[in-house]
Amino acid sequence: MTLIIAGEKKEYAEGTTVAQLIAAEKISDPQSVSVSINEEFLRSNQYDSHVLKDGDEIEFLYFMGGGC
Repeated sequence: MTLIIAGEKKEYAEGTTVAQLIAAEKISDPQSVSVSINEEFLRSNQYDSHVLKDGDEIEFLYFMGGGC
């Protein structure tokens, strides 16, 4: 199936979960990343069970603290 990850089309096996995608994409610090699928955020407790579908658009977002 084709997934669109950060604007880039990539091929993955049917049945791939978000957790498997995070590992395959070698996301650094996966505990600090938020995942958006088709512009909707997914709860981290759903990463193991959420199966991706052909054409899904995925973004990995990192929230960083800081201040003035």
